[in-house]
Amino acid sequence: MELFIAVTNGNGGMAQFNHPDLGGMGQWMSGGMIMVGDMFNHGLKQTIDQLCYEIANIIASRSDLWQAPPPVTHSGFNSTAAYNWWPDGLQNPTSTGSQNQMRYAYFAAINRLAIENNGHVTLYDTLNHQIGGFSQQQSGTGSISFTSQYGVVDVNSLPIISIDNQPFSPAQPTVIPEQEQDSDIFATLEKLASLKAKGIISEDEFNRKKAELLARL
Repeated sequence: MELFIAVTNGNGGMAQFNHPDLGGMGQWMSGGMIMVGDMFNHGLKQTIDQLCYEIANIIASRSDLWQAPPPVTHSGFNSTAAYNWWPDGLQNPTSTGSQNQMRYAYFAAINRLAIENNGHVTLYDTLNHQIGGFSQQQSGTGSISFTSQYGVVDVNSLPIISIDNQPFSPAQPTVIPEQEQDSDIFATLEKLASLKAKGIISEDEFNRKKAELLARL
């Protein structure tokens, strides 16, 4: 039942679960990616994989089990399908999910990743990454990362296609709300203080960079 609920919530494309009989916390994604707490229990992985595929096949034949995300009202989002919060023209995602105030939709076939965070939707080019899972940092700037065949990767390293359905050009500065700018500055100051404490940067370098950052407030 835990897996059935998890796969249903992931619309048959993915599942995030937490149950002692399943090795604790784990994640499954259609296409071969599976992680369980009991990471060396390959028999358990195979059993979970088979069960998830069976459930996914059931969901595919039962439209009443499809879990649509709640409608959104942000301008620029898909207006012909109110439940699709990602930009127009992307069709059905390979997998979707959400954590805290962030939700994502991954389109493996066209190498695209849509992330809604703090009310804004950013569309990324995933290049040749084969994404297997997402995580959001719980402190600091709340940055988002994903796992692929190259390990853990920061989402910010991916090329941006559009923001709120508007084409993104690196030559044009992105307008960031003042509150978010302040948060980024304080987070950077904390990192610099840590580097100074470890002896990686000198006191003079720290004070110079600190003055530059505080001047932006």
